[in-house]
Amino acid sequence: MASAIVIAASACTDKQPENPFFAEWKTPFGIPPFDQIKTEHYMPAYLKGFEEQMNEVTAIIENQDEPTFENTIRALEYSGALLRKVSSTFGPINSANTSEEMQALSVELSPLQSKHSDDISLNETLFMKIKTVYENQDKFSLTAEEKRVLELRYKNFIRNGAALSPDDKDKLRKINEELSMLTLKFGQNLLAETNSFRLVIETEDDLAGLPEGLKMQAAGAAKNAGMEGKWVFTLQAPSIWPFLQYSEKRELREKIFKAYENRGNNGNENDNNKIVADIARLRVERASLLGYKSHADFVLERNMAGNPETVISFLEQIWNAALPVAKAEAMEQSALIRREGGNFKLEPWDWWYYTEKIKKEKYDLDDELTRPYFAIDNVRDGMFYVAGRLYDLEFAERTDVPSYHPDARVYEVTRNGQHIGILFIDNFPRASKRGGAWCTAFRGQHRDSKGKMVTPLVSIVCNFTPPSGDKPSLLTAEEAGTFFHEFGHALHQLLSNSTYPSISGTSVARDFVELPSQIMEHWVLEPEVLNVYAKHYQTGEVLPAEIIEKLDRAGKFNTGFITVEYVAASLLDMEFHAITTPENINVQEFEKKAMDKYGLISEIIPRYRSTYFNHIFSGGYSAGYYSYIWCEQLDADAFEAFKETGDIFNRDVAAAFEREILSKGGSAEPRDLYINFRGKQPGIEALLRNRGLMN
Repeated sequence: MASAIVIAASACTDKQPENPFFAEWKTPFGIPPFDQIKTEHYMPAYLKGFEEQMNEVTAIIENQDEPTFENTIRALEYSGALLRKVSSTFGPINSANTSEEMQALSVELSPLQSKHSDDISLNETLFMKIKTVYENQDKFSLTAEEKRVLELRYKNFIRNGAALSPDDKDKLRKINEELSMLTLKFGQNLLAETNSFRLVIETEDDLAGLPEGLKMQAAGAAKNAGMEGKWVFTLQAPSIWPFLQYSEKRELREKIFKAYENRGNNGNENDNNKIVADIARLRVERASLLGYKSHADFVLERNMAGNPETVISFLEQIWNAALPVAKAEAMEQSALIRREGGNFKLEPWDWWYYTEKIKKEKYDLDDELTRPYFAIDNVRDGMFYVAGRLYDLEFAERTDVPSYHPDARVYEVTRNGQHIGILFIDNFPRASKRGGAWCTAFRGQHRDSKGKMVTPLVSIVCNFTPPSGDKPSLLTAEEAGTFFHEFGHALHQLLSNSTYPSISGTSVARDFVELPSQIMEHWVLEPEVLNVYAKHYQTGEVLPAEIIEKLDRAGKFNTGFITVEYVAASLLDMEFHAITTPENINVQEFEKKAMDKYGLISEIIPRYRSTYFNHIFSGGYSAGYYSYIWCEQLDADAFEAFKETGDIFNRDVAAAFEREILSKGGSAEPRDLYINFRGKQPGIEALLRNRGLMN
């Protein structure tokens, strides 16, 4: 596999080197010593981690003293230090820089992790101790944070089956083990499918319409694949989407698009249809076992939305506003096809191409006009500038500390000279990295068992167009928004101020976690911010005011499509997880029936079709993909708090946002946190206005 994990081999010696996980890390800031860690170190560290935590849990169980917060809940919170150390290294690396060996290891580990988790959460004696503390909490002088930790621990044990009969616990164990294997396999299949397709172009005629930068990128990909003199396009985001935007060759657009939309649906060894059906069936079996109508009811109980009915009603409001707009956009594109003499029906692989033409026609604006002003390092500096203005943060690159890949750059984050945390930024695609963009952590913020602050090690991982020759990575305005988005997640981790690991940083409800990330997107195209970072990579010229104005006018362009493809995926997620009885689903028929139910037009497909819907079948967003747009009503309303003051960098509002949202993690109910910040509940109106779906 290309770009295997960057773990340097130790020099051969007669003595076996010590497993790095079994020693204290003397690295700066306690960063994992990536150059010392080998794949073979993980399994022994996991096994020892399982053993150590079970010994700690056994000590809690066998303690003859009356159960208290200290000897039960706090002891449980701080158990498993070694296991956290190894899993918080293995997980991020396996997503961002995997290898065949690591993927095989993850398959081996999956049932062991599931069993270990169940051995703790299904232990009746441990649960009774937690229940005793929960029912007698008024006897203890607990802080608000401790009360929240206790409540969540108690409820999570019930949700994980602690109150089930022995027979039902055995059934739950089997379901959990199967699900852990299936979700892992889904992600591995998707990575293999994404990496297996290459559109190889051999003649310049077939490059018609493509920008020079994209052609250079494709030529570089061909050279790396041993096909010098040709051009290679892939299903990675920096390759496929510009190709669909600009290629004049309709048959080639169709070819690459169909390869993209059929990932996991090709009847081969990487087919995900049966895996999706099995996951959906097992999830409803588990929900029923635990006393819930559906998996969606189970998931949403702990989210802001509360239940599937609220989510579907919310999504339908947006769908009903957006679908007529999308239909009008499709009619406009069809009219353009006819004007140009085309004699064919608009299809999904045409949408990006004709949208780009109409945008150019209406606004004299296209991505290639703005890309030179969004060099990736400038965008990064823009993010740092915003964080500095809002939160007094400073970012200094460190080249003297460990990193897991040459592409991953490392920054120390400080405030008023005080160390806050470490930020990794890893921006470019490779075969060893899954697609998309995300934020993760090698270590979350918390205080250790002695009360000492443990600072976070946070990582932003993206898949942007890599540099080519002497040209730096140049982003679209949308990609700049993605960069700011993930940076918002990082700030949520960096500015966390919790005591207990289980509720720090982004450990919040799924439909609240996107608020800190999405609010950051509001600063991307603010003129005051653009004037700081949007500079031409060759001349240093600031993005001209007339282009800024065009970006603003085009801000609500194509919003029908953008909203409909997203909400379609959210509704598909809810349809899969609102099932109330186990059944053997034909995935393709189920998906079509669900989309027909809501009237999705044929020119648009869901943002994610079932067999490559990684968010919900492998990524932790099951019955939760709606969260992004749910949080948009929060972030739109929250940004208005800044706008209402006339200052997008208002320090009082920023301080309140940090105090009530960013620093609190999951220490209170999300709705309470938001009301504490804003003084009111959010409404859907700001969201619809921002998307141009309401006057």
